[in-house]
Amino acid sequence: MISKLRLFIFSLLAVVIFSCGGDNSATGGETVGKSSNVAPGLESSSDTGSSNNRDNIFRLNFSDPPTFDPALVTDTTSASIIVEIFSGLVTLNKDLDIIPDLAKSWEVSDDGKTYTFNLRNGIKFSNGDPVTAEDFKWSIERASNPDTGSMNAEVYLGDILGVKEVVESGGELKEIKGLNVIDDKTLEITIDEPKTYFLAKLTYPTAFVLNKNYVEKQGEDWIDNPVGTGPFVLTEYQIGQTLKLKKNENYWGEKAKVDGIIMNLAGGVSMAMYENDEIDITGVGLADLERVKDPNDPLNKDLVNVPPQFSLNYIGFNVNMPPFEDENFRKALSYAVDKEIIADKIYSGLTKPSYSIIPPGFPGYSPSIKGIEFNEELAKEYLAKSKYSDPATRPRIIVTIPGTGGSPGLDTEVISDMWKETLGIEVEIQQVEWATYLQDMNRKRLQLWAGSGWQADYADPQDFIDVLFYSKSDVNHGNYSNPEVDKLILEARTEIDNNRRFLLYNQAEQIIVDEAAIFPLWFDTDGYALVKPWVKGYEFTPIIVPKFKDVEIK
Repeated sequence: MISKLRLFIFSLLAVVIFSCGGDNSATGGETVGKSSNVAPGLESSSDTGSSNNRDNIFRLNFSDPPTFDPALVTDTTSASIIVEIFSGLVTLNKDLDIIPDLAKSWEVSDDGKTYTFNLRNGIKFSNGDPVTAEDFKWSIERASNPDTGSMNAEVYLGDILGVKEVVESGGELKEIKGLNVIDDKTLEITIDEPKTYFLAKLTYPTAFVLNKNYVEKQGEDWIDNPVGTGPFVLTEYQIGQTLKLKKNENYWGEKAKVDGIIMNLAGGVSMAMYENDEIDITGVGLADLERVKDPNDPLNKDLVNVPPQFSLNYIGFNVNMPPFEDENFRKALSYAVDKEIIADKIYSGLTKPSYSIIPPGFPGYSPSIKGIEFNEELAKEYLAKSKYSDPATRPRIIVTIPGTGGSPGLDTEVISDMWKETLGIEVEIQQVEWATYLQDMNRKRLQLWAGSGWQADYADPQDFIDVLFYSKSDVNHGNYSNPEVDKLILEARTEIDNNRRFLLYNQAEQIIVDEAAIFPLWFDTDGYALVKPWVKGYEFTPIIVPKFKDVEIK
């Protein structure tokens, strides 16, 4: 899903540390390993330090989520809240294994196409209503209905028989033939072909369950007081001010250890807020890193290492819009940027330049992918080959970034300067509010965009190569299309041997990189955070999983 530029040196920790789920069973012998990291000193302990006599509330900085509706989520900010107040049939643990959630078990037919899910006994929504298989069926049908406005229902649910027909029906079709309610506790889902990654896709919020009766009764107002099945309940949301969650007493599993979560949305200097005990956790910026790494600094005891996210930060090209329909022009821009200088001089080595798409350590990652590296001469050659070599005939170029009117990111400015100095190409930087940025990106309105990236939804390369670059994908924001890439993707979808499947994705990845369909910038590296000594049980994971229920204030 789409993520803001989450570098610790510039971002609030809250935006950085969340991301969505994966399946270790679909890695073809290549394992993700233990992908979570309990920050040093955060395990439960009898030597807990002082909690400053505060209440049993976990406090942190955050950003306004564009939506609370699981069917509409496309970004990590929204998803990190939604996974705490809603849930689905299956979920991910902190090692990124798929585990039962509201379904206690499931069986798969011999042909690999039919999944029968058995719901837990006594599961309830946060308002006390029982959860039934009909609620699941209705929720998936609602997400697939064009009237709901989901931008990615087909991407994440389209393997289910009948979903594509409903999505493309213009609202005329309502029921999905691949969903069958056997009884209140049994749901049968039939997919078009056996796919090793299908179960992982059900961990994405689009497949989460809603309370059918409640939503239908409340109408559009249901989202003001959402009723879910997650470990927390939303109790207060003031845009740009605060967001509060409380423990869900009707949660089926082990109840949250904290009474609630308070998220500050009003901004402020996070380091100062941390030092004043206003928040319990924060990222560490470059300006403070040297100080807090000093063993003599009082904050040093709170310093923890944060593992990299499974994500790719990149600049996107809309290949349907001039001048980016010209492959030579895209290559000229790509060759003109020295990512090594940016990583070393601007980010002090806290980023790893990317020349491919699938992140290191992720299933399907291949170090053999050869990307476009800085070369001034080749940049000039490709510009000369393009039909936009003459500035007089070159269209206006606008790079859109998320922001609220402050200075654009230094990286965007430096890249723009490199384009100007090497090629004489000037671009305008336009900032828009995050929700608007997402809307325009999802509707494929942006010409050129930066300041965001793609964060894995589950641990399978399908989530990068297929989701982002298949020509008919709703999440193919740049409108990239190549018949050979499509052929490889379609073959990979039904390939059961994961080693063979990953090779198919790598072949597609090399073509995508060769054609400069996007401009990869960098992968995440280890970051740093400060965590109060009274916070126990908080784990950092490379993709979004529910985690707040395990946090303790001791």
